[in-house]
Amino acid sequence: MSDRKPHIIPELTDWPIYKISQKRYDIVQKVITQVYEKLENTHGDNFESLLEKTAYLEKIRVKTNPWKVDPRDEKKYWDSISQDIKKNSLAEDREILNKELVKRIVNRYAEEIIGKFRPKTYRFAVRFLTQFYKRILNKFSGKGSRFYWGTKKELYDRLILNGSINETRELFKKGTVVMVPTHFSNLDSVMMGYILDRMTGLPSFAYAAGLNLFDYELLAFFMNRLGAYRVDRRKKNPIYLECLKAVTRISLQEGVNNIFFPGGTRSRKGSIEKKLKLGLLGSVVEAQRANYQEGSNKKIYIVPLIAGYPFVLEAKSLINQFLRSSGKEKYIHTRDNLSPFKKTFRFFKHVYGRSSKIYLTIGEPMDVMGNKVDIDGNSLDAKGEQIDLKKYFYNTENEVVESSQRESVYTKILGDKILESYMSNNLVLAPHLVAYLTFQYIAHKNQELSIFNILNLNTKDIFVPKAHILTLVEQAKEVLASWKENKVLQVEKTMDLSAEEIVEIGVKEVGVFHPQRTLYIDKHGNVKTEDLKLLYYYHNRMRGYDLQEYLNWSSEELKSEVEISE
Repeated sequence: MSDRKPHIIPELTDWPIYKISQKRYDIVQKVITQVYEKLENTHGDNFESLLEKTAYLEKIRVKTNPWKVDPRDEKKYWDSISQDIKKNSLAEDREILNKELVKRIVNRYAEEIIGKFRPKTYRFAVRFLTQFYKRILNKFSGKGSRFYWGTKKELYDRLILNGSINETRELFKKGTVVMVPTHFSNLDSVMMGYILDRMTGLPSFAYAAGLNLFDYELLAFFMNRLGAYRVDRRKKNPIYLECLKAVTRISLQEGVNNIFFPGGTRSRKGSIEKKLKLGLLGSVVEAQRANYQEGSNKKIYIVPLIAGYPFVLEAKSLINQFLRSSGKEKYIHTRDNLSPFKKTFRFFKHVYGRSSKIYLTIGEPMDVMGNKVDIDGNSLDAKGEQIDLKKYFYNTENEVVESSQRESVYTKILGDKILESYMSNNLVLAPHLVAYLTFQYIAHKNQELSIFNILNLNTKDIFVPKAHILTLVEQAKEVLASWKENKVLQVEKTMDLSAEEIVEIGVKEVGVFHPQRTLYIDKHGNVKTEDLKLLYYYHNRMRGYDLQEYLNWSSEELKSEVEISE
């Protein structure tokens, strides 16, 4: 169990996210002003073209991809905007009228994006989530369990937090913190926010939530009151994108701590992000420069957060989406053989009969240039010497000035540093290792087949002798120990157990809540799967390290004869 920390700001009404919520109207007006100024610099000589493009894209969106959460007047609104654009084009003062039209659209977007924070809702959500996670993460019954729903102690024992916890807590007292997590599930924001609240004592974060999630009324009720700002990935027009960046930038300048998912969306194939969306990260760099321009030396700190889940509830749909988009005609969708009743029965059997853990690793904090920072928030160079971050934004006269080209380069550097942190702070869990080795064994035995042909094999014909998996685990342990020492990645303490114990834990915990068994051991002692695509998904968590290249596939142990499964 991670040691729980007291809240660094005990009163919710003192939290930055609450304070900014109390002046929501002023923030909306600030967004309108800043977005208008930005657009005037880039499109000021042709607002009419900008408006036409925006209205055109929005009318297509409304027609071809409507959502339940969209405002009821959406079609009517954009029809009226189009009519006003035509009307303005005939007016003598069309430039003034078009500017007002831009402000109207920005106001609508800002009102849509900016959320609220209600302490009463927050307190209720914490109580509700405590009960929910006590049920999900604890077994129905077991040794020492006294209550049907489990206890808080049992729950907290299953929330495993590692890494730069104390350093991050200290930075909250010195500046604004932006957590940048890996992204695997729609539950990430809620799960991470809960763990950071309960285990680290950090005040609540503002976070981006896909507008599609607001289709669900109960979920929308909570997110609307817990600091979420809505992101509509259907909207690609320049006005909306600038609004989104402005909301983020202003939030950071107001001292509100944020959670960004720089990958932009959930990892469809289950691997750690290899490429980041730089839009929101760019707003972090802009906010830091703006602080300096306004005479404030308050710094913004970036803290990578790496999630380790033995299961992802959406894994099946996510891997199917990835395979469908990457394989196209090679992809073959297969139906589940289990009946709906059997699926439901299996799910609740697993929920009530198994337990699981959630792992979060907090990476080393950095500044907006990707430089490491010490516990006092000072930026450090590669030699550990203090550097003045402000000088990165100087012009030749030592004045802080905006430079879009320069800041885009800084954003790219920051993104690369975050990706490096993801890989080096990734925590290898027994479920991921066993899934990786099992799938690699199957792929090695079917080298003549493409990945799509392997995934379409009949699972009844696929098995891996347990003795061979044990051999691979023993080999992998030596490699992982070396990598851990060289800070290539992190290794969970279960890796100190015997190969037999690691395989047992891995088989038991990987994809624990899926109706299909990701891994199981048959009556002959062979490791098998009921779903190769799920196995591939969990295997992918260890992609990027090329562990298979360090294993001895021609060893005598892997050539030994074993009993063949029926």
